[in-house]
Amino acid sequence: MQLMEAPTAAPSTETLVDASAVTKVIGSNGTSTTILDSVTFEVPYRSLFAINGPSGSGKSTLLNILTGIDRPTSGRVVFAGHEIGDMNENQLARWRGRNVGIVFQFFQLLPTLTARENVELALELGGAIPRRLRHERSLAALGAVGMVDFANRLPSQLSGGQQQRVAIGRALANDPPVLVADEPTGNLDSRTAHQIFDLLQELTGRGKSVLYVTHDRDFAARATGRLDLLDGRVVGGTGSDQMPEAR
Repeated sequence: MQLMEAPTAAPSTETLVDASAVTKVIGSNGTSTTILDSVTFEVPYRSLFAINGPSGSGKSTLLNILTGIDRPTSGRVVFAGHEIGDMNENQLARWRGRNVGIVFQFFQLLPTLTARENVELALELGGAIPRRLRHERSLAALGAVGMVDFANRLPSQLSGGQQQRVAIGRALANDPPVLVADEPTGNLDSRTAHQIFDLLQELTGRGKSVLYVTHDRDFAARATGRLDLLDGRVVGGTGSDQMPEAR
């Protein structure tokens, strides 16, 4: 399978993500709930990094904070050399468009658009690829995930695994150096889940950095680095010095 290459320029630091004391508290009318409690960890460049934990542990909230989709109550995140808290919404949108491809848990493909059109829409929103090149670029992105033969099918004509491949192709379309995925195997059968994970693993071999959320211990164990969360707190992982690696 031919995959797009990540940019070859060496990063100025070996740390992709540096998160310090990230805390998220929600609530109103005198009641509050702590979703994340002083989470501190680092992610190296070009790694396959898992944020692991059971449902309700704060994994998806943390991923949204790392990409600027959500804001922490307190704490600091430096991602790919940019301090997330220093950017406004427009700056964050431009930064994500250049640096981060996002794969959502439930695919989030537009049902009235074909696979190719879903990818082309991402290119249009990104704004970095000229219109005349978007058709060819979208087919290249689908080819990178083994879906070029299904380019003209609607999402309803694809299996769950095929839809997830299209979603990954859409995230790769603007050729970002970093891919983040929220439970990318969570809605798939076991065989398809392993195929999707193998694809993510292959991307790191091509120089990309992949961060993914999972509650699956087996998939977490296959990461080159990981953070283990429980009830919003760090309980282990190779990316944190707060606790020894969880077993």
